This record gives sequence, C-alpha cells and structure tokens, in this order.
Amino acid sequence: MCNLYAQTKSQDAMRQVFRDVLEEDEELIDAAGNLAPASGIFPDYAAPIIRCSKRRDWTLTTARWGMPTPPVYLTARRTDPGVTNIRNVSSPHWRRWLGIEHRCLVPFTSFSELDARPGAPRNNPVWFALGQDRPIAFFAGIRTEWTSVRKLKEGEVTAELFGFLTCEANTEVRPVHPKAMPVILTRPDEWRCWLTADMSEALRLQRPLANGLLEIVAEGTRADPA
Repeated sequence: MCNLYAQTKSQDAMRQVFRDVLEEDEELIDAAGNLAPASGIFPDYAAPIIRCSKRRDWTLTTARWGMPTPPVYLTARRTDPGVTNIRNVSSPHWRRWLGIEHRCLVPFTSFSELDARPGAPRNNPVWFALGQDRPIAFFAGIRTEWTSVRKLKEGEVTAELFGFLTCEANTEVRPVHPKAMPVILTRPDEWRCWLTADMSEALRLQRPLANGLLEIVAEGTRADPA
C-alpha cells in the first residue's frame, strides 16, 4: 500500500492542469493558502486535494491524509491515526463516503512503494512517476470532516481527512509491490467523471493504470530527490 508520495509542482501548476476540467461557467476556488512543494508526504500530513459539492463548486484545499478507521479495528485503542488507502468500496464503512460530495482528487507527482523484488534491500522505497519530469496526475480520493483523537498529545480534533482508492497492481508496479497500487487518473475526462458522475460510473475508474505509463524514477530515499 502507498504510504508515501510527493507533490512537487507549484500551486499555480495544479490550478493550470485542472483548468481543462472546467466548463465556461465554472471556476476553481483556491482555499489552500500557501502550498510549498512536498517531496515526501507521509500519513497524517496535510496535503492538497481538489473537491466539489453537489452544486459543482470546485475547491483546492488541504486535508490530513488518513480517513477514519473502521471501529472494529479501534477496540482498546486511544487514537485513530487513519486509513490512507481504501480497496473494499463495498464495505458500508467506506460506501457512505463515495457520493459526489465526498469524492476528491489528490494531486501527486510521484509515489513510493516498499521494494518486494528478490534481493532488494530491506525497507527500500521505490518511486514511480509518469516520467522523469514528474508531471502532475491525481489519485482518486475520498474525504470527510471527522472528529477524533489522531495523536494523544493533540487531543480531540475536528479535521478534514482524505484517503485514496487502490486496485490491482499493473505491470510496472507488480514486481515491486504485488498486492496493490493507487488508482491513478491522468486525463481531464477521468478527473471530471470521478468528481461528478454517479457512484456506479465513477467506480469504474477503480482499475490499474494502463501498462507502460509509469516508470521507476528513484530508489532508496524517503523523499523524491527530483
């Protein structure tokens, strides 16, 4: 499962890329403040997302990475650090957040999986991107506002949270991480579908990225060195 990714392009670059999604009477509201490029985004970090509402309002904002954990896994635990990756969308716990108002796009330039190849060093991060220049793409995400204790020292907080869907690994990812890969959306029509289509149509996007589009761009570092 992907528990480390990067988003190293500028805020303006994110807005420019998303502009291809907008129709004539639509705009993207930037409510994210000043966003610095992030070469390593870890669970519970704040990161940019693009979300919409039932009224088709589009907003670039930030949220903490990790959706609420299913209660069955929180027995006797004092904190809920969150779930970063979601695969089983038939679960009632996740299905309640699959409506349009809870879907989001998570911009990224690269993502990391721990190396499972024979003979690989232990805990060796392998970074994947759509090219050496790390163009922006999006994970298919879900989001919600939730009150919980994420960290004991922080106490109870109400925060905007997000996670993203996973699926079977494709040809490039499978040797490194056989179990899964993030759901990656690369085209404006996919971005709009994920944010606006009914649930059954949107969930057709939960499939591996086409083979040949990803490449390994770095290894062995806890941040993308690009």
